[in-house]
Amino acid sequence: MLDLLVIGAGLAGLSAALAAAEAGLRVRVVAKGQGAHHWHTGAVDLLGYLPGAARPVAAPLQALDDLPAQHPYRRLGAAAIGRALTRFHGWLDDSGLGYSGATVENANLLLPSAVGAPRPTFFAPQAQRAGDLTQPPPLLIVGFRGLRDFFPHLIAENLTRAGHRARAELAPLEAITARRDANPIHLAAALDAPAARARLAGALRPYCRSGERVGLPAILGLNQHPAAWAELQERLAAPVFEIPTLPPSVAGLRLYQALAQRLQRLGVRVEVGMEAIGFDQANRRITAVQTATSARPLSHRAGHVLLATGGILGGGFNSDHTGRIWETVFDLPLTAPAERSGWFHHHFLHAGGHPIFSAGAPVNNAWQPVNANGDMVYDNLWAAGGVLAHADPIRERSLEGLAIATAIAAVGAIIHRP
Repeated sequence: MLDLLVIGAGLAGLSAALAAAEAGLRVRVVAKGQGAHHWHTGAVDLLGYLPGAARPVAAPLQALDDLPAQHPYRRLGAAAIGRALTRFHGWLDDSGLGYSGATVENANLLLPSAVGAPRPTFFAPQAQRAGDLTQPPPLLIVGFRGLRDFFPHLIAENLTRAGHRARAELAPLEAITARRDANPIHLAAALDAPAARARLAGALRPYCRSGERVGLPAILGLNQHPAAWAELQERLAAPVFEIPTLPPSVAGLRLYQALAQRLQRLGVRVEVGMEAIGFDQANRRITAVQTATSARPLSHRAGHVLLATGGILGGGFNSDHTGRIWETVFDLPLTAPAERSGWFHHHFLHAGGHPIFSAGAPVNNAWQPVNANGDMVYDNLWAAGGVLAHADPIRERSLEGLAIATAIAAVGAIIHRP
């Protein structure tokens, strides 16, 4: 029997599995899909915006007391969050992705988004950091004719309006591939080849001006990314940075691969394509979780279960036209507004966000789901990440930090449970 079954293969699920495996637990991860990695920026957002605020947070760990009292970060505290992020950083040390960013003052970086907006993030892979908008050098944003969903002129225009010096160019797609229809994953795979990298550098060199840093869509290699990024910088003799694209996001997939490979080395199976569809319980304990297969459901038995399926945007919750909303695996109690009319604010871009996106499963101090009376729903069930109540990770730009820190905290509670 397993010590821990993790449901969900997003950042929370993988972080929980890594923490548990390093503690010597027998762990398995089951999931419907690869979480949100295909649209993940590859960076780690800790806290970008406080509720109702328009200006980004400068130093996230110093702003925690400004969050609502029930926010999961308030339960964790700055010290625990810092330790969790340091541990996560260590998991990526041998990935070649070069994650870092937060300064001694623990300040956010400001990186350009896929539409040219400043994106506050706590630390990022080395291939993104030269785009930090707190630095003065001008930016050249380069796109490719025929590449969908990356618009360099829009990015440059928005950066210019925000007070940055930026301009845009369109390079021929033939510099990378002969394909007429390519998404970022196709281009990244093509740039794993040294010959394609040489062609790309030759095509970009005429656009470059002295003193500029060069921004490209996140396509600089899939399996050979560190070499591709370093080689292009050397050939152009200029700082080069990637801007994460709209899905599919190569930067997010690189992060997933790095974590999944580390889990594989620890002997942890990540079973993608196994949606949790039912469970058995006795005496308030989950005795087995069933996942869907092409034939009959497969049963997984474990002493402990950790739910990391994400919130309403991650597929961890479902709803219907009557206004009912439910957690999809264990039907846990949720904090969603009782009436459908209370789900959304009548102003779409309201600074406080929409109540439905803060809905989730309430937990106790050990990260175990509880009912309205504060009683544990199941004695051996824990929760982490976007499934938790009282946070709006997308609007707060806290998605990754929340996933990592609560997953590690939940595993710590499991390990040290009396």
